[in-house]
Amino acid sequence: MVQPTVDDTTANVALRPVDVARRTKHHRRSTRIGWAFSSPAFTIVALVTIFPIIFSVVLSLANVTVTGNGFQLAGFTFSNYSEIFHAAVWQYALEFTVFYTVVTVAVEVILGTLIGLVLERLTKGRGMMMALLLIPWSMITVISAELWQYIFDGTYGVMQAIFSALGLGQPQFLGTPTSAIISMMVADIWKTTPFVAIIVVAGLVMLPQEVFEAAAVDGANSWTTFWRVTLPLLRPTIALAILFRILQAFGIFDLPFVLTGGGPGTATTSLAVLSYRTMFENLNYGAGNAIAVSASVLVLIGCLLFLKVFRAQVSDA
Repeated sequence: MVQPTVDDTTANVALRPVDVARRTKHHRRSTRIGWAFSSPAFTIVALVTIFPIIFSVVLSLANVTVTGNGFQLAGFTFSNYSEIFHAAVWQYALEFTVFYTVVTVAVEVILGTLIGLVLERLTKGRGMMMALLLIPWSMITVISAELWQYIFDGTYGVMQAIFSALGLGQPQFLGTPTSAIISMMVADIWKTTPFVAIIVVAGLVMLPQEVFEAAAVDGANSWTTFWRVTLPLLRPTIALAILFRILQAFGIFDLPFVLTGGGPGTATTSLAVLSYRTMFENLNYGAGNAIAVSASVLVLIGCLLFLKVFRAQVSDA
């Protein structure tokens, strides 16, 4: 075996800084090329996402005057937030949105988890069942709202016919505040529960089977296995589903706008519907954007608190 001489070793050592410089130059060039190709996408995202958010915050802090040529900004103020925080309609919209979010998300998570457990145990027909589950979820919310509006219609609706045939009278599902809220929740739960179920099925498939085999060897029954093994391992998946549903439910707009119009009265007026009405019906752009910004801040705080509690539970488990 030929041993390297001192001159060869010195030459190799002397080449290393050159190689490092070449690699650094190549890395910088690749980075510039990557940014060049990514810049159009980043520009579009900034125009359609970041800029509207910043512009909405600016409008919420401005004295907005509507004219025939559009609207004008005349100084900055916090009066828009003071106006909405002291308005009874905003307080009710906030209470309704929070109540609606908590109830629908809780029901959807429970039903979705149960459906996911059933689908995960199916040996035949799982693909067909999941395809059927995708139908409500993949349906556009506006079309789903129109469908449920026909079902709950007080004159020719399907539910009206069923109740009449059973001799239960002719209730007005969308005519009273309580029934309208329940009807809207039913429509939302019907549409979005499959979304939670699919996420739960994906989480169940990824769970390690060795843990369940060990539980079976220890003599654990199905109920004990679910509470002591399946549910703790499934917490991250359920947390992800809850986060997605909180973001969607708290900003609900199209379902109440089409199904109930926010009524009767203001019974089903969410913060998003109230923001729309304030801006485009009352032409109060400052207060309308303040409602939208306040809703975004509240849902952000809620998600952060949920993540903090979830992490604490996982660390204690």
